[in-house]
Amino acid sequence: MSRLSEKLRESIEEEIATGKLPPGTHLDEVELTVRFGVSRTPIREALSLLAGEGLLELRPRRGAVVANISPQGLIEMFEVMAELEAMCARLAARRITEKELQEISAAHQECIVAAENKDSDSYFYANERFHRAIYMAAQNNFLFEQASSLQRRLRPYRRLQLRVRHRLQNSLREHQDILDAISGGHIDDASKVMQSRSNSGRAVH
Repeated sequence: MSRLSEKLRESIEEEIATGKLPPGTHLDEVELTVRFGVSRTPIREALSLLAGEGLLELRPRRGAVVANISPQGLIEMFEVMAELEAMCARLAARRITEKELQEISAAHQECIVAAENKDSDSYFYANERFHRAIYMAAQNNFLFEQASSLQRRLRPYRRLQLRVRHRLQNSLREHQDILDAISGGHIDDASKVMQSRSNSGRAVH
């Protein structure tokens, strides 16, 4: 999958998350190629990625249609995300290596720089790296796959969370608490802080 396809996916999922492309909207490939100035191949790849995340439905003779994810459905996904991430943090606190801890710390530092620059988009990507580093540190491939899959499905909604007033600062404090708990081997604390962080996003929706 090309970097161009990834960028197109991010642009389209942003429009879905902000309501510019409401549920039921048909996405025409030709119109998208004109609007983004690209060929149909990366557009099709981007739509396929979004369908895999559950944000689009690929229907016969209608093509790609924005999926209807209800508020209750989002709440339920965030509940599951909270449990998966709590498990990741708990296992990471028990199993983390020095290299993995350095990767989490580096992602946290990137978040600090982005917050200082009030750059919510850069913070979003650094935040993703922070979470994925914790998933990896859990050293459980199946858990990593499940957490990563749901993280991708919730990407546009997590992006919106970061635009809530004071969210970046609150997120940084949560990151530090998580990092301290994991580095200190405090298994229960790591799980509780991570779960609380994941659940805090539900109020945004």
